Amino acid sequence: MKQVIWTYFATSELKNIYLFHKLAASPRIAEKIKKSIFNVTKKFLISPMLGQIEDSLIDLKQGHRYIVEGNYKIIYRVLGDEIYIVDVFDCRQNSQKIKRHSK
Repeated sequence: MKQVIWTYFATSELKNIYLFHKLAASPRIAEKIKKSIFNVTKKFLISPMLGQIEDSLIDLKQGHRYIVEGNYKIIYRVLGDEIYIVDVFDCRQNSQKIKRHSK
């Protein structure tokens, strides 16, 4: 049985995104963004290889993939029947920051 597992780092990043939009826009918009990010990860249960290979993390040789939802890149790894969400990255940031994620 496939399952999506959020790492502590990815959960923390999603929380930060929520808090930023809650203050910068509104709680309603923050909730909408959070839900859209969370809901797109459910697609991995049907098609784990849906996302593209994350070129900036290829040197780690851990099979990182990503899918984009709005302004956010959801980075994940597939290990057997488990899909690990390892980062939620704002695409508007410097792309070199993507290497900060927890492995």
